[in-house]
Amino acid sequence: MSSTSPAPITVSIRREVDPDRITEATAWVQTGVNLASRYAGFLGSGWVREGASSHHWHMLYRFADEPSLEAWEASSERAWWLAMGEEFVRSAETRRRTGIEGWFDEPSTETITVPNGTGSTTVVVAPSPPRWKQAVSIWLGFFPVNLVFTYLMSPVPGWNELPIWLRVITTTVVLTPIMTYWVLPWVTRSLRHWLNR
Repeated sequence: MSSTSPAPITVSIRREVDPDRITEATAWVQTGVNLASRYAGFLGSGWVREGASSHHWHMLYRFADEPSLEAWEASSERAWWLAMGEEFVRSAETRRRTGIEGWFDEPSTETITVPNGTGSTTVVVAPSPPRWKQAVSIWLGFFPVNLVFTYLMSPVPGWNELPIWLRVITTTVVLTPIMTYWVLPWVTRSLRHWLNR
């Protein structure tokens, strides 16, 4: 079995910013981008406001893998930066997207503006894979895991005599974390070129 590289992790943040502190917030966001860019595994970042009078800001940053992201998120620089923004950032909603995560949102193409020191660059973030590809990916992970679990449990004394609802509950309780934390991330990493085609 060939090894696959870790899947990049994208963090999407929606922040509500005090509309009277736009200038400070703009400088604060750019400071965060500059700090994050110094960390190994940083793949890029961007932010955009919903409109000229809006106090909702959408921010996006990506790291090569979980350890790289954790190094940034646990850093003293990030803690200092977040503390700087407490006066004018009213609330924040964060989502992480890697592998199967984020697929339960409606597929969409997102355009973000990335400040680059000499102006800005528009970046288009690819839409989620089509639902049928998501379904195929989930089935490719679920079928073999469920089959193996069924074979392993069949010889267990009394297993086949249990009511079917109890066997299904047991199976799903055991297999859901295995699928979520190991199987689906591996499947989506293995199929990422096909999923994103």
